[in-house]
Amino acid sequence: MNNPELQLMIYGDNVGAFTSVSVDKNFVRVNGVHSADSPNYLFVDLIVTKKAKPGKLTFTLTNKNQNRSQTFEFELKNRAENSAQREGFNSSDAIYLITPDRFANGDPSNDVIDEMLETNLNRMDDFARHGGDIRGIINHLDYIKNMGFTAMWITPLLENDMPRQSYHGYAITDLYKKDPRFGTNELYQELAKEMRKRDMKLIMDQVLNHIGSNHWWMDDLPFDNWLNYQGEEELHVTNHTRQVYTDPYASEIDNQKMQDGWFVSTMPDMNQRNPFLATYLIQNSIWWIEFADLGGIRIDTYSYPNPEFTAKWTKAIINEYPKFNMVGEEWSTQPSVIAKWQKGYEGDFEHKQELGSLMDFPLQEALVAALVEEDNSWANGLIKLYQALSMDFNYADASNLVIFPDNHDMDRIFTSLGEDVNLQKMALTYLSTMRGIPQVYYGTEIGMENTGFPHNHGVIRTDFPGGWDGDEKNVFTGENLKPFEEDLIEYTKTMLNWRKTSEAVHNGDLLHFAPVDAIYVYFRLIEDEKVMVVMNKNEDGRQLDSNYYQQGIGSASRATNIFDQTVTNLSDGLTIPGKSAVVFELE
Repeated sequence: MNNPELQLMIYGDNVGAFTSVSVDKNFVRVNGVHSADSPNYLFVDLIVTKKAKPGKLTFTLTNKNQNRSQTFEFELKNRAENSAQREGFNSSDAIYLITPDRFANGDPSNDVIDEMLETNLNRMDDFARHGGDIRGIINHLDYIKNMGFTAMWITPLLENDMPRQSYHGYAITDLYKKDPRFGTNELYQELAKEMRKRDMKLIMDQVLNHIGSNHWWMDDLPFDNWLNYQGEEELHVTNHTRQVYTDPYASEIDNQKMQDGWFVSTMPDMNQRNPFLATYLIQNSIWWIEFADLGGIRIDTYSYPNPEFTAKWTKAIINEYPKFNMVGEEWSTQPSVIAKWQKGYEGDFEHKQELGSLMDFPLQEALVAALVEEDNSWANGLIKLYQALSMDFNYADASNLVIFPDNHDMDRIFTSLGEDVNLQKMALTYLSTMRGIPQVYYGTEIGMENTGFPHNHGVIRTDFPGGWDGDEKNVFTGENLKPFEEDLIEYTKTMLNWRKTSEAVHNGDLLHFAPVDAIYVYFRLIEDEKVMVVMNKNEDGRQLDSNYYQQGIGSASRATNIFDQTVTNLSDGLTIPGKSAVVFELE
């Protein structure tokens, strides 16, 4: 690694009493030994020299005053070839988001683990475990690839040994172990390997802000400041005021509550100001990149940890993997709030980050409003998309933002659009052709909804039809799908597989025209490739005046509709069907 330093956390009965540590290989040096507030921890600083070789190391702990010694083994693993030059997800990718407990059950034998706290499996309960797992995802990788996706973000698969409602994965109880109800660490490696065979990238969902209250640390915390508000009986809840980092008038107490407050009582908030915890989290992320050959990281609640730490965390990862990409969740709808966290931000921020990407929540909000509002004034409807993009000057790199119509925490897009298939297609077209990296939530391709259950996370994360033996409806085989579901699948597949071929969409310039009469036109342009997208929200078809859009059309004379391959002479004008979005290749 570029950074030769490695810190080991050793846990055991009274190990803090050992005063000296030695190792049996001369290519690893002990650089420091630190006790903790708990007598059962010892932290050992190592230097792993360039002469190091993979294999087992034997460490000896001694306390001469007590005439006491103890040994343990630690393995140095070999790195994959060219690991440091791995490329993260980028604007040529399309990401499929999966909540694993609800996608597919490939191994019923791990549905219930008797030794774990939650042993309830009930598919009729929206908040219980349903049995989806890593094997279920592996079994259906070809479906995901054939749909046109090139990357996959899976919500956390790490152990969540909590008594109830931890199917979502965000109450982690062991940062180095996959939850056995999902599978093993080795099965996760198999998933990564199978994805690489298909030229797909695995994006790991990591949580730097909090852990589950049943994490093994909680019975014996290393330091008195390992958690925020540690040892206090009163629950200090975060105020979720993410604007404190941009607010010139923010009070110190609001800043503290934002960073240090807990989400809920079952999710203890970690104090990353503790240098040993900070190192633990950094090393954990790097270990998973190496172990699972990751193609990216998605960071939950990115703006909630200490910002000095997240700056250090991102820099440590980019130092090892300069081409890697990470996307942070900053759930704000103001671009100025989000922009501060992106690499290259030139404004005033004490803790500059190396974070390449963020989730584009402002554009998601604008997309829903643009499609559901009537275009009856200068401030409503499609103009919302135009206005949202006009704020891109805030970002250091808008093309590296992850754009999405919904996710596992919000109403499904089909519900938000009133279950209108035509509007759903317009949303998918927009996401597939707009600047940024599109992310699609599992089930969007068939119009899964949570109508009647607004913001109910259990329903938003409904089981994917066909993921369980005996499902009446099966998306993977096409059995018992409704006509509109079949239509949406084919539409999504056509759109995303075409997207793979378009350099203009991946890296081209964006040119757009303010909407007129509920019609929005924009272009993606690069060298000899021109893509024209037209969104028509009118119920009836409309003919475009090509002269009005001459700046984008340029010298092109023909337009090919990517959906039906019809070719139109631009001199004859383009007719756009009602309530549709059409993508044209110009030549």
